[in-house]
Amino acid sequence: MKYTKIVNEDVEDIIKYCDGNKLKEKLSNKTILVTGASGMIGSYFIYTLMKLNEMFDANIKILAFLRNTSKLDENIKNNPNVEIIIGDVTDSININQKIDFIIHAASPASPKIMREHPVETNFANTIGTANTLKLALANESQGYLFISSREVYGEPSPGQELFTEDGPLGQVNPLVPRNGYAEGKKAAENMCSSFKEEYGLNTKIVRLAHTYGPGMSIYDGRVQADFLKNVLNNENIVLKSDGSSIRTYTYIADALKGMLLVLLYSNDLVYNIADEQSKTSIKELAETLVSIEPEKKLKLVFDIPETADKGASSFKIGILSTEKIRTELNWHPKYSIKEGFKRTLEHLQEELEIEKRKPGEILGRKLN
Repeated sequence: MKYTKIVNEDVEDIIKYCDGNKLKEKLSNKTILVTGASGMIGSYFIYTLMKLNEMFDANIKILAFLRNTSKLDENIKNNPNVEIIIGDVTDSININQKIDFIIHAASPASPKIMREHPVETNFANTIGTANTLKLALANESQGYLFISSREVYGEPSPGQELFTEDGPLGQVNPLVPRNGYAEGKKAAENMCSSFKEEYGLNTKIVRLAHTYGPGMSIYDGRVQADFLKNVLNNENIVLKSDGSSIRTYTYIADALKGMLLVLLYSNDLVYNIADEQSKTSIKELAETLVSIEPEKKLKLVFDIPETADKGASSFKIGILSTEKIRTELNWHPKYSIKEGFKRTLEHLQEELEIEKRKPGEILGRKLN
């Protein structure tokens, strides 16, 4: 993920929204471990902490934990406040320095990976969470944030539209390998709750629903990724279903604001993060993407196969209620679906331009 104009605007907006002075008070001179450092969520956390150092001289040390540095932006690699740690969260983690906060964001998010590698998907959430929780406990860390998912709620009961943090939960079949993602997240949540209860560890859980934006792969198999790829490549958008499934889509900068508020200011264990105002069907999402660049005159085409994609989530509806985070932490998302996806396309287009530049050319914006 490249550090583009859009990403720069986002991290400055995140810091302003969360009050940079208060963030400095909470995080100055702290060491923060971010797993899944090259992913969308991990990268945004790191960029935000880097910008906080730049704007407020916060002296935050960032430990970027990941398996492969090839996808890591040069701005992160070259930042003096960032230490890159190569490893796998499913292996024992040995870091010989004090860690004040841990953000565990390492987990496959691609339906293709979930389908083809259900064991590794499960392990990243179960074994990976156990290892990072033990690391937090050994360091007596001030805070631990686990990035969970809407999928822990499963399929809603007939007539149920909203999922709240205190239940009821829907059905998830544990014998379906693809559900290793949901089952792994559920087991990880139980561990977070147990470490809090038994050892007093300050664990927090955020359940995200269809978060998108700069840093998401347009090749990961999710419908929003496919649609972005189509628009970027001037292709008609092809729907593989009738498009009736209902989703909410939350722009990454809005989601990150919520995650920071939960990590630093919340009193409870678990919070939903989703934009209920951005509730839309898959078909409506496709129409929105087409409308962003009308000059391309793209069309919506239906090509429904005889068999459903076993890699996709089967849930037709089940919207996350965000009354809790809105009421307790005054979190309110900023970007509509159209605005958020427009920003994502602008980011992707600038990434392509950056890749065409000669080595040594600067981006025209500061980030240490």
